[in-house]
Amino acid sequence: MHAADHPIWQPSPARLSATHLTAFTRLAETLDNQRYPDYASLWHASIARPERFWSQLWDYAGVIGDKGSVALEDKDGMRAARFFPQAALNYAENLLRRRDDTLAMVFWGEDKVKRELTWWELSDLVSRLQQAMLAHGIAEGDRVAGYMPNMPETVAAMLAASSIGAVWTSCSPDFGTDGALDRFGQTAPRLLFCPDGYWYNGKQVDIAEKMQIIASGLPSVEKVIVVPYLERADAFAETVPKAVTLERFVGSFVASELLFRRVGFNHPLFILYSSGTTGKPKCIVHGHGGTLLQHLKEHQLHADVHAGDRLFYFTTCGWMMWNWLVSGLASGATLMLFDGSPFAKGGRILWDYAETYRCTHFGTSAKYIDGLRKIDLQPKRDYDLTCLRAVFSTGSPLVAESFDWVYDAIKDDINLASISGGTDIVSCFALGCASLPVYRGELQCRGLGMAVEIWNDAGQPVVGEKGELVCTKPFPSMPVGFWGDADGEKYRKAYFERFDNVWCHGDYAELTAHDGMIIYGRSDAVLNPGGVRIGTAEIYRQVETFDAVLDSIVVGQRWQDDERVVLFVKLCDGCELDKTLQAAIRDKIKNGASPRHVPAKIIAVADIPKTISGKIVELAVKNVIHGLPVTNLTALANPEALQLFVDLPELQD
Repeated sequence: MHAADHPIWQPSPARLSATHLTAFTRLAETLDNQRYPDYASLWHASIARPERFWSQLWDYAGVIGDKGSVALEDKDGMRAARFFPQAALNYAENLLRRRDDTLAMVFWGEDKVKRELTWWELSDLVSRLQQAMLAHGIAEGDRVAGYMPNMPETVAAMLAASSIGAVWTSCSPDFGTDGALDRFGQTAPRLLFCPDGYWYNGKQVDIAEKMQIIASGLPSVEKVIVVPYLERADAFAETVPKAVTLERFVGSFVASELLFRRVGFNHPLFILYSSGTTGKPKCIVHGHGGTLLQHLKEHQLHADVHAGDRLFYFTTCGWMMWNWLVSGLASGATLMLFDGSPFAKGGRILWDYAETYRCTHFGTSAKYIDGLRKIDLQPKRDYDLTCLRAVFSTGSPLVAESFDWVYDAIKDDINLASISGGTDIVSCFALGCASLPVYRGELQCRGLGMAVEIWNDAGQPVVGEKGELVCTKPFPSMPVGFWGDADGEKYRKAYFERFDNVWCHGDYAELTAHDGMIIYGRSDAVLNPGGVRIGTAEIYRQVETFDAVLDSIVVGQRWQDDERVVLFVKLCDGCELDKTLQAAIRDKIKNGASPRHVPAKIIAVADIPKTISGKIVELAVKNVIHGLPVTNLTALANPEALQLFVDLPELQD
């Protein structure tokens, strides 16, 4: 899976000179009285003197608030470190800095609902929600929850809550009742926002019965606020306990000047939830300052988002990319919100949207890109994408062939940025950069201010070898903690148990000769046949080239005092896993990866289990084939699919 030696894209000199990173580098050179001739030199300076880097970023991005005189204290201790301990700021104030008649956000609910909000209209909606929350007695530290689609009212409710120091937490309405209760039951919100239903794949989805169960099952919730989406909010609210419509909730309040309560740098802003299948989700708390600074860095210095750009990411409110997307307001970008199936209208819906609003930054998942390859849709041929400058991909590793396809089928002059981080840090460890070349199959760089290394089993940093992705120095978007983890022990075990005072993220990765990165999958899903560690992404890369294979999942099965590789495939309608296809898959894996990667068994299944955010669950499948329990089925979008892996006769010999 090693990338080619030559880049497949490089920024033009004109584009390079206009980037945020170029401007920031000049500022840093002036302040430090030192030359930074390339990205590597700036990165090394950012981790050698993090207090200088993050302070300079605060000033460059124009953060609203009081920075204080100390940028970082206790910097040698990962968990003891405190960024800007004297600071006072508010996340919402930094996102709502514009007041004009240009677009703050647009929204498409597939092709059924289309709306626009100016910066004035967004501020007015936030003001009315803010006043209604204060009238209800919502105070600093109270939780406000959204069981919501990715629509303007969700962003406005989050901004209203955070503006007064309340904590926002959300998941999407496709979560089942147990999944919602497992999350919100731990964080005990006082207010809960929900829609009156939603659109998916051209059909209306009714959630009234689910909301009755959720509202009844959350004693902390004092009021459920029903947001109109299908235009039946009044009737919906009558059927749900404690429910009122959004119109009634804000009805008596007139938009006025917004109030912003400035809070400490680590004051809780968001609670995000892990999507693991090994128990109730972890409730990960992120603070105002760390979230804001990290997202400003990633949007401006890496993604090169400027005021007036149009930023799209396909995400639900149950995925951290929603939090990442909405922070784009702080850079003056217009948000392009979308709810529904990305394959609506035969897969054309997102490209209709991108063309209509002259999208500049298009974000999606590696699985979506692979899906487009399978349906032979070529946006370059059918759409005017003149304004498009960047395509982002995350959720799983983007294979080298998908890099080729993006440049062939979408646009040849774009920054294709494969990015990787997680809910744990509400941001990225490795990502793209509009000022750097792109190499096939590689994430372009380690994030500025992120002391990321790859360590072998002995805890030594390596280059050109696979190992654990670690971060050796503190960074602002480390979690404030886990909700309900009073002594911090769950937090310590999650990230610091393997290496003392070093964040171990759980990704199996490699630093390349270009100082880029390749992600091979989760370390806990790494295969180990014959004692040789193999990343699952290396197998998926080969399997995804087969048109007959819609999806796949690979796990290790304990067998005869060793481990053997087992590949499960979901085939297209009308396709059969005959000997010819099996031989072709094995041959492709052998020649494209190595003989060690070739699965001992290839088995066809009707479906592949995934989390609600679309990630395949290798550990859950591994547990099932070994007769072990999967304790958190509510994390799965299709838990019934796990039954397909129970007691398979093909695995008995």
